[in-house]
Amino acid sequence: MKWGERYPSDYVNSLLSMIRRNSRRPTRLVCYTDDARGIDPVVACFPIPELVLPERVKNKPWRKIGLWRPELPGVSGDVLFMDLDVVITGSIDEFFDYEPNATFCVIENWTQPGSKIGNTSVYRFRVGSHPYLYENLAKDPESILGQFPNSQTYISRSIREMKYWPEAWCVSFKHSLLPRWPLNFFVSAALPEGTKIVCFTGKPDPDEARDGRWPARWYKKVYKHVRPTPWIQEHWR
Repeated sequence: MKWGERYPSDYVNSLLSMIRRNSRRPTRLVCYTDDARGIDPVVACFPIPELVLPERVKNKPWRKIGLWRPELPGVSGDVLFMDLDVVITGSIDEFFDYEPNATFCVIENWTQPGSKIGNTSVYRFRVGSHPYLYENLAKDPESILGQFPNSQTYISRSIREMKYWPEAWCVSFKHSLLPRWPLNFFVSAALPEGTKIVCFTGKPDPDEARDGRWPARWYKKVYKHVRPTPWIQEHWR
């Protein structure tokens, strides 16, 4: 999904290239967006699934709950969702083979291990399998927003079935790979063997980590620092 101006069309096109290099099967990329300009015509673009939300959260990740509608344009069956700010570093075919009967497979959130919270940067879902996630939010958004701090917690606490990916498949650049302070000033983040997708939650974005830039307020730069990371250039293109 792509909305607003944070991620340009280049992010969609890079995702398409990474998928092509890392899948041996015929694979379609579908993008739900409010602006398809500049996106490779191979990508199937559709309007963002409708979900009426309060103004204060309408452009936040809560919009992703629209994917839990009973039907979606352009897709059916099992679908692999990926945020735009990911870097694919290995085969994605196994994401479709893993737990084939499961209707929802997701990352175990790196910052909340053992808390039964999934991180929805990368997940596989069966279209129409859990429409109550959409319906309950659409019916009473203020109640849901008052109970849950973010959309992935809402999904994790409400969904009737959840399986985690193998831990090595999806890692967080910031939480899994970036050396702890103060080593992050002297050591670049390494890419572990067996990693399939690197997720860039918050900042830095892939291009910033690649170039060794971490945009932050001046007083936070005493600990928010990243060295140039060459392997991002190799994979994120």
